[in-house]
Amino acid sequence: MHNRKKRKGHTRGAKSATMPLYAALDLGTNNCRMLIARRTKQGFRVVDSFSRITRLGEDVAQSGRLSDDAMERTLKALLVCSKKIQNRNVSFVRSVATEACRRAENALDFLTRVQSETGLQLEAINPEEEASLALTGCASLLNLKKPKGLVFDIGGGSTEIMWIELDRMGDPQVVDIISLPIGVVTVSEEYAHNNEVSEESYQAIQEMVLAEIEEFSERNNIVNEVANGVVQMLGTSGTVTTLGAIHLNLPRYLRSKVDGMNLPFDEIHRVSHNLLEMNEDERAAHPCIGANRADLVIAGCAILEALCKLWPVGELTIADRGIREGILLKLMRTTEQELTP
Repeated sequence: MHNRKKRKGHTRGAKSATMPLYAALDLGTNNCRMLIARRTKQGFRVVDSFSRITRLGEDVAQSGRLSDDAMERTLKALLVCSKKIQNRNVSFVRSVATEACRRAENALDFLTRVQSETGLQLEAINPEEEASLALTGCASLLNLKKPKGLVFDIGGGSTEIMWIELDRMGDPQVVDIISLPIGVVTVSEEYAHNNEVSEESYQAIQEMVLAEIEEFSERNNIVNEVANGVVQMLGTSGTVTTLGAIHLNLPRYLRSKVDGMNLPFDEIHRVSHNLLEMNEDERAAHPCIGANRADLVIAGCAILEALCKLWPVGELTIADRGIREGILLKLMRTTEQELTP
């Protein structure tokens, strides 16, 4: 569902500056992120954005509940989003929540409180829709010369993996999907000690991931398809964008340099193990990581390396786009169909 806000003075013939604005909000286990955009012929143009690490899912894997501190942090971020939506007079809004709100027993109470205090109607979506939105958001980066693909999103509380095939028009069709209850926050909480992951724990994380995806791989014959050279791999997450930026030796993170780049598997391994050898303070000091992700990036690297190990495609296409962009594109298509006489 999407909710439409009243907008004064908008007419069908209005020029770009007065065309309706759309907002997409993605509340994950680790991050609260939002885009506000206007439709263009090529897709959309972002006019405002917001991103804050709130760690809503902190300790949910152990306690089964959203903590009071995590909810307060997240509500403050959502209030900022709500004010941006109001100040920009956004016409169409969709706000979704993912694994933390799927898993926590007090999630419904939290979502009710969010609506009461911010006016935002957050939907806790299922893993299949989460994956579908991520695919829609990054599909334009798929290589049309490779008819099959693995598309994944390593989140804070879960990892979604899709096995796709491109149809005759080059559009991706989902053949199969798996959602692992494994993300950078949940894995860090279980395997890190004093915010550090040992080499032994790093290997244990990979073994856990491999065990989770083995049956998915076998039923889709993915290993043989990879060996036949017809498979591409596309990843969207903070883990893969961070590795891409470090590989490029960027002085600070630049989306324009990272989004759409190809990262060889041997570089994934090299950069990941360089990070594993650093301590938390050293990772925090890196301009492409920072203090908020220094304790989580190693878990993401271990999850990613497990995927690379089972499915040696050779290179990864990195997407700095995903759920929010997918929400925007679907929201725009839906509302345009509704508005068409």
